[in-house]
Amino acid sequence: MFISIYMLTFFLILYFRNRKNFFSYPETKEKRTVSFVVPAFNEEKTIEDTLKHIFAIDYPYIKEVIVVNDCSADNTGKILKRLKRKYKKLKIINNKVNLGNAARSQNVGLKIAKGDFIAIVDADSFPAEDSLRKMIGYFDDDNVGAVTCPVLARNKNTFWEKLQEIEYIAISFGRKLLEYVDAIYVTPGPLALYRKKALDDIHGFDKDNLTQDIEATWHLAAKGWNRKMCLSTHVTSQVPSKLKSWFIQRRRWNVGGLQCIYKYGKDIGRKGMLGYFIIPFFVINLFLGLLGLGIFFYLTTTRILSKYLYTKYSIIAGTPVITFKEFYITPNFLNYLGVILFLIGLVYILMILSIMRFIVLKKENILNIPFYLIIYLVIYPFIMLDSIYHISRGKRKWR
Repeated sequence: MFISIYMLTFFLILYFRNRKNFFSYPETKEKRTVSFVVPAFNEEKTIEDTLKHIFAIDYPYIKEVIVVNDCSADNTGKILKRLKRKYKKLKIINNKVNLGNAARSQNVGLKIAKGDFIAIVDADSFPAEDSLRKMIGYFDDDNVGAVTCPVLARNKNTFWEKLQEIEYIAISFGRKLLEYVDAIYVTPGPLALYRKKALDDIHGFDKDNLTQDIEATWHLAAKGWNRKMCLSTHVTSQVPSKLKSWFIQRRRWNVGGLQCIYKYGKDIGRKGMLGYFIIPFFVINLFLGLLGLGIFFYLTTTRILSKYLYTKYSIIAGTPVITFKEFYITPNFLNYLGVILFLIGLVYILMILSIMRFIVLKKENILNIPFYLIIYLVIYPFIMLDSIYHISRGKRKWR
């Protein structure tokens, strides 16, 4: 609870110190060429719309759009072949064997990319028309190696999708705040813009990491490259519509996060903000819920055990098992603090959504926000447990 309130206060201080330029972005007159790399595996439902959005981007210096088809078993290949006739800058690479994850396919595209900057886009994501124009100016600073932007939920129909809509907005807000302390720890796959020189410096993406976007960002930080966040544009992405698919996605994210901690744990206290802030912050985010779950089970187990022993020896001694005092609720400090923390978190989320121009006053949104706080708080520790189990068994499959 202390850590949660501390971090909340920290974020509020960052926001109020920087709110005047929160949505600003640097403009540039430089003519920088950009190559898009899009890994694709069985993306027949979205690939055409993704490419349509890419070619609709208002930026005149797009050199090429490279789609790496990783042996798709559906109609992805046929769709790409048809689109090749429509888009002259579209290049298609058909892998001879399935490489198994996005990182390997991205590296294939990087080898032939000719642009000075590389835009990575997932095949189920849709960049805004003004995305490149607003992101590219950050590279006027020669130390900037990567720029990201808010990832927003494209599908917002089911209850579960609406919860993720809130989550994605909150994540984007927090990522912008982390920029002010040089602590952006991920440039997400739906849309990330990299300086090609920076990607060459880290030898591309880690082919064995399940969250190669996190690993690449940590690697860039370790090499001294800055990362930036442009809050004035966005990319939309398909989010899981069901609990099971959402759980599997988040488990992959956690397993990849654990891989990053294992790979870069030695850098704690070193490598600038990577070791002094990013890794500790990331570890706290991953394990805080698990610690809370452990405390909950400990308190519950001891309470059940004490009740059992009380009942057992009451029967032996012939004393009443249940008395009127059992019907009283005894308040304690932890209960009060828990309620206060929930209310503070609720106000904080409402503030974020308001700043990010989310329509809070719709009836369904008002109901979804507390559910978001409660459900995510309850489920995330179990995802972490499952992730630890999978990584301990060597289960590190992308799909």
